[in-house]
Amino acid sequence: MIILMHSSKTMRPPASGPAPTGTPVLLDRAEELVAHVRTLSHEQLARVMAVSADLAAKTGRQYAAWSTAADQQAPAAGSFVGDIYSGLRVDSFDPADRAYADAHLRILSGLYGILRPFDGISPYRLEMGHRLAPGVAKNLYQFWGTAIAEQLPGSGRIVNLAANEYSRTVLPHVDPDRVVTPTFLTVDPASKRPKFVVVHAKIARGCFARWLVTERVTDTAAAIREFADIGYRYDESLSSPNEPAFVCREFGGKGLSVRLT
Repeated sequence: MIILMHSSKTMRPPASGPAPTGTPVLLDRAEELVAHVRTLSHEQLARVMAVSADLAAKTGRQYAAWSTAADQQAPAAGSFVGDIYSGLRVDSFDPADRAYADAHLRILSGLYGILRPFDGISPYRLEMGHRLAPGVAKNLYQFWGTAIAEQLPGSGRIVNLAANEYSRTVLPHVDPDRVVTPTFLTVDPASKRPKFVVVHAKIARGCFARWLVTERVTDTAAAIREFADIGYRYDESLSSPNEPAFVCREFGGKGLSVRLT
């Protein structure tokens, strides 16, 4: 079983802590993208990435400093900051969890393509949906093509916890019967009906990935339905074989997000 997550916009700078244990499998392609981005002015970065002038300048400095040197690397899963990573809580993994995650968890990235959780990476900003300036490819979907999907096993279940922007690099290139995409809904207090709440769903995806790793969940649809963390329970009436639905009446993950204190 492979668990798919995606990178986040915000990253921590490299700091003292556990050292990376791997190298991104598509690092040569990442270096190609870095070389391209370094040719862009701050004005071009602002236009291509649809960000402010200040953020474009910061991004330019980030790419100027980007390096594969050991002292500029940090493990991928510990570098990304966001609700899905708050739910994952990778820093609390024990050695056996880390080994299992390294074998089964993959992070989709605009710059690196695909990462194992403890591959060494340098801070960057490049969302999968960004268009590229002329010279490399029309966009990152064209740039990556089938390269990301080719890094996945040819058989076995794929639990898709990545945003659509990122899963588009994988799903068109694999058998759809292999893919399970859980949905996470919260009961609205007013209507009493389940609805999609972005922050809740992001945290839940991270918690779900953590549960799959720490519980060594087997590759069966029935086992996946047993998830019962931060208030979520499987809801058969809202589910289909490839899209199991989990509903919470009271969201229990508020303490995992700075936005939900």
